[in-house]
Amino acid sequence: MSQKYVVVDLETTGNMWEKGDRIIQLSAVVIQHSQIIDQYTTFINPGISIPPFIAELTGIEDEMVEDAPYFFEIAGKIQTLLRDAVFVAHNVLFDLGFLRKEMEEAGYFNVFSNAIDTVELTKILMPESPSYKLSELSDVLGFDHDRPHQADSDALVTAELLLMLIEKVKQLPIVTLEKLTELAFYLKSDIGPLFHELLHEQEAKIENLAEDLEVHRGIALKKKCKPINNQDKKDHPYPLTEEEKVQLLSPHINGFQAREMQFDMMDTIYEAFVDQKHTVIEAGTGTGKSLAYLIPALYVAVEKQQPVVISTYTTQMQEQILNNEIRRLAKAVPFPIQACIAKGRNHYIHLLKFEQTLREKEKHPDIVLTKMQILVWLTRTETGDLDELNFTSGGHLFRYRIQHDGWFMDKEKDSWLSRDFYLFAREKALQSNIIITNHSMLLLDTEKQILPNYQYVIIDEAHHLERTARKSFGEKLEYNSVKYWIGRLGTLEKDFFFKTLESLIKNKKLTPTTHSMELEQVILQMDEELDILYAQLGKLLVNSTENKTVQTRKEFFRITNEMKENLTWQSIVMCAERVYDQHQLIKKGLEERLVLIKNHKEKLAIAEQAFIEEMNSFIQEWTAIGGRIKDIFISPAEEDILWLQGDVKALPNSITVRNEPTEIGPILRERLFQQKNSIVLTSATLSIQGSFHYFLYELGLTKDEIIQKIYPSPFKFEKMAKLLIPTDLPEIRGQVMDRDIEMIASHLLAIAEVTNGRMLILFTSYDMLKKTYYLVKDAGCLEDYAILAQGISAGSRSRLIKNFQQFHKAILFGTSSFWEGVDIPGKDLSCLIIVRLPFAPPDEPVTEAKYERIKEKGMNPFTTYALPQAVLRFKQGFGRLIRGEEDRGVVVVFDKRLDTTSYGKVFLQSIPPIPIERGSLPVILDQIQQWLD
Repeated sequence: MSQKYVVVDLETTGNMWEKGDRIIQLSAVVIQHSQIIDQYTTFINPGISIPPFIAELTGIEDEMVEDAPYFFEIAGKIQTLLRDAVFVAHNVLFDLGFLRKEMEEAGYFNVFSNAIDTVELTKILMPESPSYKLSELSDVLGFDHDRPHQADSDALVTAELLLMLIEKVKQLPIVTLEKLTELAFYLKSDIGPLFHELLHEQEAKIENLAEDLEVHRGIALKKKCKPINNQDKKDHPYPLTEEEKVQLLSPHINGFQAREMQFDMMDTIYEAFVDQKHTVIEAGTGTGKSLAYLIPALYVAVEKQQPVVISTYTTQMQEQILNNEIRRLAKAVPFPIQACIAKGRNHYIHLLKFEQTLREKEKHPDIVLTKMQILVWLTRTETGDLDELNFTSGGHLFRYRIQHDGWFMDKEKDSWLSRDFYLFAREKALQSNIIITNHSMLLLDTEKQILPNYQYVIIDEAHHLERTARKSFGEKLEYNSVKYWIGRLGTLEKDFFFKTLESLIKNKKLTPTTHSMELEQVILQMDEELDILYAQLGKLLVNSTENKTVQTRKEFFRITNEMKENLTWQSIVMCAERVYDQHQLIKKGLEERLVLIKNHKEKLAIAEQAFIEEMNSFIQEWTAIGGRIKDIFISPAEEDILWLQGDVKALPNSITVRNEPTEIGPILRERLFQQKNSIVLTSATLSIQGSFHYFLYELGLTKDEIIQKIYPSPFKFEKMAKLLIPTDLPEIRGQVMDRDIEMIASHLLAIAEVTNGRMLILFTSYDMLKKTYYLVKDAGCLEDYAILAQGISAGSRSRLIKNFQQFHKAILFGTSSFWEGVDIPGKDLSCLIIVRLPFAPPDEPVTEAKYERIKEKGMNPFTTYALPQAVLRFKQGFGRLIRGEEDRGVVVVFDKRLDTTSYGKVFLQSIPPIPIERGSLPVILDQIQQWLD
């Protein structure tokens, strides 16, 4: 590799050169002949003060650049370095753009030629990576990156990354590299010439394809190891005594400690399975519940010769069980374990469809990048599960085209059948002792049998089951989604499904009953009628907010049974009926055409066959849309909750219509609990004051028919956490006033300075979060703190958490999903603030409907529903602070209702016993200081 590469990293005072931001440090690493030959690093005097946040992030302060050269003084050196070189950077558009402006300002033009973005290159060659941030890649790859956000360290790591990626390219099969090279010239950065050079080098060598790879129809992929029926029919008695359990687990599990509660939980679950009873178990943090349910699950699976299904809410938990817990136990138990994660078929790649997309001349960079990612991934994946890939936004849309939806044509004619990932996953599930899935899939299986036959289930993270069931047995119809699928269908003028299908019909000389021009007219009519329908829905949403003093991003409007009788709603239903009739005509026309092609005697070309399978996938989704229109507008169940939600500033695009059952318990009882021999429900937050009454009632169960156990956390909470309640904040009931938010913000500022950040602040309202965030941000007291907020700062929840952990002084504002599943162990989090007790808004559609139903039964909605729900949420929020035995911190609750109401004690009695202090802000600050010190 003779080409010279210069890897550049800049540290700047900000992101906008045009607004006066300037470079404060530059580093350039020179690579030639596949090795680092030089590095040039310098501080640069920006001529302006370095902002405190940048100083905190980079460690570069004004004194360090005071005597450094100005940029124009080193511009000639930079030009010499970059001469005849490929410019490389991690996120190249930023560094290249910023440096180009500085060079031009110094009088140097046309300095740069080709440029490579190592972010783009990493996405191609490490398509499964959860993050492409340099610091996180460094951790995963083991690079020495001791000073992130300093240019010399960042540039050197980027250079090492580039060299490692080049080696990865060299290890790819030539057939894969050929396709990558062909596609690479359509990318955003100049990766094409690099791949071309490497391909030329590799072609000069004799290739020996790796033993675990094969090439089929010009695509290299990993060979599959056929699942073996290894079910052990020998007698393996369950370890009943504590001594037997210790002997089984201690030699094989590092750091194993015998815990009486954990062993008792194992026995409870084993006996429940043997006696065929349902069980609910609350297991506090640190109990070791995964191990406690896996041991009995494995023994029962072998005894009964049928799988035990484990259902979790999060993908992360599924992966942890399969890759961590099961692997550890495989060494301990005296029989072979076969375990798998079971997913619906649309999670898997359809190789015939993907092969056809490679023949298409695609120039959109996102789609090209996604095809390249998949080509690399196919040389590694054993599952074909598309969830393994970290797609770009454009890649997510491309995924629809290549996901598996079964076969319309005779599947034996699929040239990829013997290598089909979905069939392989099905076969593996049939041979498994443990089948891991999620709550949605478990519930879907109650309607359409997808999983192999099973009678024993463990539902972990069970506090999510009721909410998941409500969504699973409900419907939603989004304006943008329906418009997307109409757009995918296209017309004779648009080169999408319909136009291609009509060309195929014409070429085969087939004659459908509905003429193409007639069908095209119906497509256009449905598109227009849908706009009318959602315009009417938008008016309802806008009218519902007219009397509101505060408007939020997501407005809700419930359609009650009384409203369904008025003319406005009846007009909407009539419009929906027209949309549905047009939808059905389109569906009928498409299905007829597919059947004509299928029955046609002439053999289909591979491209035609792939298109028909893609068209069949489209029709399946199209059919589901029709079902939703019918269930929501035309024939809804009277007892269902029906509502609109959307942002009134972004109509109609933001509108979603939803319906859900008011009571999910009877459905779950009939479809799930009565159908299975034994179901174990477990979580860390299921009980209130030692009772499971609320949880069981919501699931349609009674205490007489279910075993109940509570295992408290073994952590010594009284020495690890302290609860503080400020007495000088106003008691907030109902509408939150601006002056209340100002007082909350002033308390947060004071607490942040005592704790040096390390704060997670939980809100119940996004509007309140946003107002508080801007008050804290604009106060100017915390300029050297990283202040992050859900919905304001860029990134997903996991990205915000990682960013929070990266800074010494950080504050994270969260609502909704941040109340649970957030795991920030150690000193990164030492202060948790709960702004308000997490009661659901009484006008939220599901809550409002539940209140009405409870009142009809002569019960109190507050004590029956609102209070239990808020207490469980409070427990989940409280659980964010202490995640491990070494954790220590304070919980500050700004809501005085803990003390001033009769129900406040219910919240306090539902968390572990810890010391509680009350007082004004100075007292609270002093208590925090003493506790943390």
